[in-house]
Amino acid sequence: MASNSTPSEIKLEIVPQHIAIIMDGNGRWATKRGLPRLAGHRAGTENLRRVIRACVEFNVKYLTIYAFSTENWARPVDEVEGLMHILEEVIDKELDELDKEGVQLKHIGRLEQLSSTLRKKVERSIEVTKDNNRLTLCIAWNYGGRDEIVHAIQNMIKDGIKPDQVNDALVSKYLFTAGIPDPDLIIRTSGEMRISNFLIWQGSYSEWYFTQTLWPDFDREELFKALIVFNQRDRRYGRLSECAEEDENNAG
Repeated sequence: MASNSTPSEIKLEIVPQHIAIIMDGNGRWATKRGLPRLAGHRAGTENLRRVIRACVEFNVKYLTIYAFSTENWARPVDEVEGLMHILEEVIDKELDELDKEGVQLKHIGRLEQLSSTLRKKVERSIEVTKDNNRLTLCIAWNYGGRDEIVHAIQNMIKDGIKPDQVNDALVSKYLFTAGIPDPDLIIRTSGEMRISNFLIWQGSYSEWYFTQTLWPDFDREELFKALIVFNQRDRRYGRLSECAEEDENNAG
C-alpha cells in the first residue's frame, strides 16, 4: 500500500471481527494541558463516541474497552470516585443513543464492588440493549485477566467439573467473555508496551498494535492506521505461513 494514500483511498481486505483497546494515556493527556487527571478521563470518555462510530463504519462487530482494572482500586480515592461518577454519567447520558444506534452493551469483570445504584444501572443498560446486533460493546470494568481465570476455576470446582473434562472450550465458557469471539486485534495507546492483565486467555493469538497516541487523541484516522497494519500481518496461530510451507514443499 502506498504510504501517502489517504484512508478514503485505501480498501481494507480484512476487517477484524473483534477489536479490544487498552485506553491508556488519559492522565498524561491532562497533565500536558495543565488539567486534573479526571479531565483526561472525561476527554477519554468523549473520545469513545468517535471510536464506536468508526468501528460501526468499518463493520467491526465487537469492541472491548479496558475501562477500569482490578488494580485501579489502588489509585487515589478521589480519582476512583470520579471514575465511578463518570461511568454513571455515561450510562445516564448515552444509553438511549447507543440503543438507537444498535449497540449492545456487555460487562466483563465483577460488579460486586460497585455501589448498588451503579450496579443496577449497568445491569439495566445490558438488559435494554440485549437484542441489538450492530456492534457489541464490552466494557471491562473492575476486570483483571488473572482474576477472571481464578473466577472460572472457582466456578468449575463448584460445578463439580472433573479434571479430564477440562479443555480450552470449557474454560472459555466459564470466562466473563463466554460467547464472545477472542479479539483479533488488541490496541494499546500512549506508547506503553505491556498487556496489563488484560484478556490474558483470550488474547493468546491476537495481533497487538502499540501507538504513541494518547487515548483522548486516538480518533478514526488512528484506528484506520491500526487496521492497515493489521491487514499487513500474517496470522499463523502457531503454524507456518503459507510462504514458508511452499518453501518447505519445494525443498522436498
